[in-house]
Amino acid sequence: MHAFDVLTNFFKQGGFFLYPIALVWIIGLAIAVERFLYLTRIGRGNDRLWGELQPLFETGDFKQATTTVAASEGVLAQVMRYGMSRIYTARRRDDVEKAMEESLVEVVPQLERRTHYLSALANIGMLMGLFGTVLGLINAFAAVAQANPAEKASLLSASISVAMNNTALGLLSAITLLLSHLYLETKTTNIVDGLEVASVKFLNALSERPPQPASAPGSAG
Repeated sequence: MHAFDVLTNFFKQGGFFLYPIALVWIIGLAIAVERFLYLTRIGRGNDRLWGELQPLFETGDFKQATTTVAASEGVLAQVMRYGMSRIYTARRRDDVEKAMEESLVEVVPQLERRTHYLSALANIGMLMGLFGTVLGLINAFAAVAQANPAEKASLLSASISVAMNNTALGLLSAITLLLSHLYLETKTTNIVDGLEVASVKFLNALSERPPQPASAPGSAG
């Protein structure tokens, strides 16, 4: 209850700008949580699918691998589908590799979606905090100018303390959102690196596949 009272007084004394700063912070945290849950689900799905595909690649069972990928969802399945759809039609390994690179170009924006908003919201929250502090100081000096000389020092210190609430909340929101942005970018990079490693291992396994026997030409009767 004491913490709730402190928080209530903090917002009452801090002025109007604390509310939009808090709104920006809440929106940023909501985006961070949504992206964290999404990337965690994608990462676990990729690990689970790769655990099924790796033994199949090692044994050269691309038919079963194709069936497994077709029944799976997620970004790794999407990348693998691009490559496996060209196993029997591509003439060179480069054709399969280009197809998988094309799929990565489509997948990466899905992983990075909305993450960049966090850095923008962090800057907005910090600047709004500074703006609220400046307005608070302007009002504080205006009030001190009209106060009794004996009360000026205490009134000024109290007014500055209240004005700094905006800066404090703005910096708190900026720090948490920037750290969330950094963490999510690292998590996204790890997933993309995993997709690239899986693509390379698939292509290597494809190169080591024994050549398919050519069909014998039909003889004329």
